[in-house]
Amino acid sequence: MSPNGVDTAGGDTRPEAIKAIRLRHPWRNVFAVVLIGVFVLFIVDASQRPAFDWEAVGKYVFDVRVTQAALVTLELTVLSMVIAIILGILLAVMRLSPNPVVKSVAWFYLWIFRGTPVYVQLVFWGLIAIIYQTIDIGIPFTDPWVSIPTTAAISTFWLAVIGLALNEAAYMAEIVRAGLLSVDKGQDEAATALGMSWSQTMLRIVIPQSMRVIIPPTGNEVISMLKTTSLVTAVPFSFDLYNRTRDISAETFNPIPLLIVASIWYLFFTSILMVGQYFLEKRFARGIGDRRPDKAAGPTGTIPVIGGNQPTVLGGPASVEPSGAGDPPINPGHGGQGR
Repeated sequence: MSPNGVDTAGGDTRPEAIKAIRLRHPWRNVFAVVLIGVFVLFIVDASQRPAFDWEAVGKYVFDVRVTQAALVTLELTVLSMVIAIILGILLAVMRLSPNPVVKSVAWFYLWIFRGTPVYVQLVFWGLIAIIYQTIDIGIPFTDPWVSIPTTAAISTFWLAVIGLALNEAAYMAEIVRAGLLSVDKGQDEAATALGMSWSQTMLRIVIPQSMRVIIPPTGNEVISMLKTTSLVTAVPFSFDLYNRTRDISAETFNPIPLLIVASIWYLFFTSILMVGQYFLEKRFARGIGDRRPDKAAGPTGTIPVIGGNQPTVLGGPASVEPSGAGDPPINPGHGGQGR
């Protein structure tokens, strides 16, 4: 028996099993217990605070006015994000265009809408009827064929949707552009060499691979948009979740329970969106990081040496020397026997 536990006499080359000792982290456990204690104390204290008025929370959480406002908030979120994604894709393509004019127009749009607060933009959209009192259809610099008052053509709901969508499109453009740039240029060149058109290359090669990069920030933007809808009072539009609960609290002179009601609905919607984002990320990340180290390390087994009788053994990351590695070299001309 050798000092390292190998039985050289019997030919057993298996080493002794290593006994792993689990490291102890006492301070980590103490910190976890303290956090749990603080959380329990907060819950107990909040349940006894009269200002929270949990009875009023239970009364208004499923109130018809609140549930209708929650649906309006969802409509604002979905419509704004759909428009923003479509416009963001267009702006991303314009940013990647070799045409300097097209690229400059896209850059100027992003500069304006990313550089000014969304609340200020919504105020501008609320004053659009003062800036453009009518919507004229016809040939420029001539009498219009049709003239429609702006207040009659666009409602405050759609002004809120347009304002949110145009602001979000600037951020979606950068997300989509980053996703498209993450795909190796060789993929595009290979698709072109195979005779695929630009649309086929984008739909079958580039976009599916870029979705792994686009999906996570897009999910975050959807969640952010859901909460940004509380700013549409700047338009002014007051039938969303936050503004509706604020109006109810103005009637009851009890704002804190209604703030909790709005928070409960926002948390409910964001939790659903987070679950959906998780499964989308999981689907588009298939095949990434799934390779086993032993497969990625290289071939294993034995391959014959040309001109000799001894095989060469491959063992993953490094080749393993054959059993006769220390012997003199083999002379193929003498029947594979040493001199």
